[in-house]
Amino acid sequence: MVELKFYVTTPIYYVNDKPHIGHAYCTIAADVLARWHRLKGDDVFFLTGTDEHGEKVEQAANSVKKTPKEFVDSIVGKYKEVWKELNISYDCFIRTSDPVHENVVSQIIEKIAKKGDIYKGFYEGWYCVPDETFWTDLQLRNGKCPECGREVKKVKEESYFFKLSKYQDRLLDFYKSNPDFLSPKFRSKEILNRVKEGLKDISITRTTIKWAVPFPLDKNHTLYVWIDALFNYISALGWPNGDNFKRFWPADVHLVGKEINWFHSVIWPALLFSSGIEPPRKVFATGWLTVDGKKIGKSLGNAIDPAALSRKYSIDALRYFLLKELPLGDDGDFSEKALVTRLNNELAAELGNLLNRTIILAERFDGRIEGKAELDKAINLQKIGTLMDKIDPFNALSVIFSFIKAANKYVNDKEPWKLNGRELGNVLYNLLESLRIVSILISPFMPGTSEKINLQLGVKAGSLKDCVFGKHEYKVKKGEYLFKKLDASSLDGAVG
Repeated sequence: MVELKFYVTTPIYYVNDKPHIGHAYCTIAADVLARWHRLKGDDVFFLTGTDEHGEKVEQAANSVKKTPKEFVDSIVGKYKEVWKELNISYDCFIRTSDPVHENVVSQIIEKIAKKGDIYKGFYEGWYCVPDETFWTDLQLRNGKCPECGREVKKVKEESYFFKLSKYQDRLLDFYKSNPDFLSPKFRSKEILNRVKEGLKDISITRTTIKWAVPFPLDKNHTLYVWIDALFNYISALGWPNGDNFKRFWPADVHLVGKEINWFHSVIWPALLFSSGIEPPRKVFATGWLTVDGKKIGKSLGNAIDPAALSRKYSIDALRYFLLKELPLGDDGDFSEKALVTRLNNELAAELGNLLNRTIILAERFDGRIEGKAELDKAINLQKIGTLMDKIDPFNALSVIFSFIKAANKYVNDKEPWKLNGRELGNVLYNLLESLRIVSILISPFMPGTSEKINLQLGVKAGSLKDCVFGKHEYKVKKGEYLFKKLDASSLDGAVG
């Protein structure tokens, strides 16, 4: 059997402050994909990390009287702490201040220059410091950044440029030959239209920013943070000769926020074309979590601490809510009240209740738990697999929970509290097998909950190939409730 590989990445997060719920949303989604493919038996590499250069970091460090390196070191620890608390199973945490990364970037810039794709010129334009992004006069909205609505500043300086315009036709051909590269589908039109309108060469260096990767062709210049950052996806694998690079590149999916889709879907593959490196297979642009319709961010004063939420409601309740509240590519408003509603109505009332009443009945039963599969047709493994391959955890969870609902209906229809002997043994067999399979299927989404179910069933964790009704020895032992219902009446919706 051919062993399949799966390489998934999050964006590398900008370290001007600790992680908020938007960062957690994308990272949890990547974690679920990584865990799902491990469940399938694939060889998985899951990368996350931090983007540590640029003017924004310089400013943040100066504001607290630290050097940029001291500042980023202090923030990176917070990211790792939060990811540990949220049960994120990454294989590598890349930092763009790592010497290995900076060396890879320098090598590739020299490679691109030898291709004739870098030239010296003069840059003049509008720059948004918080977004580290340049805009033209036409792109500004009311004279401000079209993404975040904040002030922009006029920049005029000597710069080196990358010949992005050279790769317009090749990009369009690539998109046509790889229709799943731009994902989700409804976001591809915007990218395609912008590329078709014509690509301009991009400025890739600065003369005023010191906290940056040195530009190898000119000591008076440093590399623009976005060019440096994109190469993390291959520096983390040990490009060019590392075993991980040979094994896992190209990436199977880059999960990115929609605001950085252009960098990943256009600039990144063009840089790779120039470097002679194969582009990734898919860039999936997630939507924004908003509060009161506004993008979440420290500077906007509405950042939400995911670790605090996980401690308040449990890690798995938060993980489930973020992936079940809206499809991954859509925008949606964060609401604490909605989180509690899902916890009560789905996690506690459906999943928790199914386990609780099954274990109580099984503990009281002193006969043989065996029978004929009657719930096996209620689970559609093929559909779940197809949805996960399409990066649709929202609907995959819906299919899993339709199985849980079917098992609860089975309990109500069979009324096992009125049965005994073989009839009761058969019902318990179906319920215990259903719960064992559920614990496998939810393990990528709610790994802690899966472990708790297995403990109460007295079984070991399984893989995807074990999601079939069979013969298993159960040593049931009632434990604590998976989820306890909470009063949502004191909550008024979105939280800041």
